Amino acid sequence: MNTSVMSLTDAAADRVKHLMANRSEPANGLRIGIRTGGCSGMAYEMEFAQDKEPLDEVVEQKGVKLFVDSKALMFLIGTEMDYVEDKLQSGFVFNNPNEKGRCGCGESFHV
Repeated sequence: MNTSVMSLTDAAADRVKHLMANRSEPANGLRIGIRTGGCSGMAYEMEFAQDKEPLDEVVEQKGVKLFVDSKALMFLIGTEMDYVEDKLQSGFVFNNPNEKGRCGCGESFHV
């Protein structure tokens, strides 16, 4: 269990717990990864997960289990996952110290 890879704010942990509790299919955690795409080259990817993949790094914090994809690990070290709500939108936000820039819409990044 490695808490230095990623961390969660209270808001993110509460939102993940809420989403998992309201699923029709059970999940043990959330898999976090990165895919190529978007204006800047990379985008964050999340999906519910039942089990750890063989090379996943497991982060367990605030009652939430994250399975960090091994291929994304070097891009995510030190990242804080937050959940933000305002009048116009709500969603998960990744505060990643490895990012060198983001696209204008905020959907993708580069390192």
